[in-house]
Amino acid sequence: MVYFVRTAGERDLETIRALLIESFHAAYDGFYGEAKVDELVAHLFSPAALKARLSRKNAEFLVADSGKDIGAVGYAAMSAEMAKTAILHLLYVRPSLQRQGIGRDMFAELETCFPNAEIMRIEVEPKNEEAISFYNRLGFVEVGRNENIGPGQSGIPALVLEKQLQAH
Repeated sequence: MVYFVRTAGERDLETIRALLIESFHAAYDGFYGEAKVDELVAHLFSPAALKARLSRKNAEFLVADSGKDIGAVGYAAMSAEMAKTAILHLLYVRPSLQRQGIGRDMFAELETCFPNAEIMRIEVEPKNEEAISFYNRLGFVEVGRNENIGPGQSGIPALVLEKQLQAH
């Protein structure tokens, strides 16, 4: 099946939320347990949180759509704190569709959406070797570590990865 990257719309939010919940559990249950992932999902991917992302200025919310289903979701936004830096907040491919180039295609679109950005940054779970390898293949390099990402004082660590973006 062929997937085309397009801008997400409000009608996609329920499907996006289901994809994110499935993908998050597949990626993180082994690290944090199902209950903790349920807690994170409830906070990060509530309908209100997703709708707020959809309407944010200086941001792009994309899906990979086959015409029959949504196979991936990506979301990035310009940083309010760091000049010329876009933050990649979400890039998830439905687990059954991984390793088919959909994530790479989604990222290729996202990295061109921010003409004023010189850097794309993402935080990745240090134990998520598959994700780290994926981002390394895209040209990201480790630039630091954050010991406490996530809602509240969750204590979830992250590697900080960055990629230099080409001038548009």
